[in-house]
Amino acid sequence: MKPPLEGVRVVEFGHYIAAPAATQMLSDLGAEVIKIEPPSGDQARGIGAYGEGIVLAYNRGKRSIVLDLKQAGDRETALGLIAEADVVVQNLRADALARLGLGPEELRAANPRLVHVSVRGFSSRGPSAQRAGLDIAAQAESGLMSVNGELGGDPLRVGFPIADVAASYAVVQVVLAALLRRERTGEGGVAEVSLLDAAIHLQSAMWGEWHASGQEPRRKGNGQATVAPAADLVRTADGTIVLSAYTAEHFARLCRLIDRTWMLDDPRFADNPARVANREALLAEISQALGGLRTEECLAMLAGHGIVAAEVRTYQDVTEAADVRASGVLTTGVGPDGDRFTVPSLPFTLDGVTVEADRAVPRAGAHSDAPGWHTA
Repeated sequence: MKPPLEGVRVVEFGHYIAAPAATQMLSDLGAEVIKIEPPSGDQARGIGAYGEGIVLAYNRGKRSIVLDLKQAGDRETALGLIAEADVVVQNLRADALARLGLGPEELRAANPRLVHVSVRGFSSRGPSAQRAGLDIAAQAESGLMSVNGELGGDPLRVGFPIADVAASYAVVQVVLAALLRRERTGEGGVAEVSLLDAAIHLQSAMWGEWHASGQEPRRKGNGQATVAPAADLVRTADGTIVLSAYTAEHFARLCRLIDRTWMLDDPRFADNPARVANREALLAEISQALGGLRTEECLAMLAGHGIVAAEVRTYQDVTEAADVRASGVLTTGVGPDGDRFTVPSLPFTLDGVTVEADRAVPRAGAHSDAPGWHTA
């Protein structure tokens, strides 16, 4: 199958996650991605295992070229690459490229069909336009940390850079939309994605709930605030499951299944408001009924009766899960030294095919001296 973006050239000025993750997805879809790195390399290359994980995850199959953009000759080289490119994606410090004469206006003047996307911490239209903005700032100022954590506990960051990743998906969306528009009109375009806006957009349902309830959303731990049991943890004999059975039909089904039909007549559990108010007692009964069973037994019993339940897995557990193995979402990448590592592929199939991710991660500047790299 011909890759959807075959023939599309992308030039990346990126470091860490948001821009490299976006161009990785474009590369997986068939685009040629040229990653322009400074002499010191992508900043993620020098920060230990955390940075190594970022480099491995988001730089497979790219062509790395080292350029010192403060030097006129290297700027001309970059301009030559961009003149032949379809897309530029960058997430350097706000206006860093513009100060070097490589801003979107200059680049599109030389290449009107260019699609230019900047990723920033904060919108260029607001007072924080020049602030440094990492994922944690977006999590904090988007309201996300205010709703994440245990009831009565401190605000809590999500356990991975969710705003960076969300921004990368937004970049891919706007690139594909702009390329489609260019097919129809012949014109490129300039787009901007901010980590703050991406983190806010992730919470669209919460904004709807805020409007509908008239109340400020609050931290609530695993259980949902207005229905129960919903997203609640239950210990089993050998692990932990999460389950939801909060509609009248599903709660009745659960009560019959765990031999607690008397709960249907108990006013403490009569409806969702009552069950939320008495969540501790509710979960005690469910845990007593299920706690002696193995996780596999619990899931088979609950799923067999149409009740949503799932095992809480470690990463190692995930690699061994039958559904994950069957889908092929975890595949094998190749590091700069030839070492192989587990990496997620794109989370969809196209014509029944999962995109492979086994192309190598380049060292910084691996293609700087390759013959013909500037025209291939």
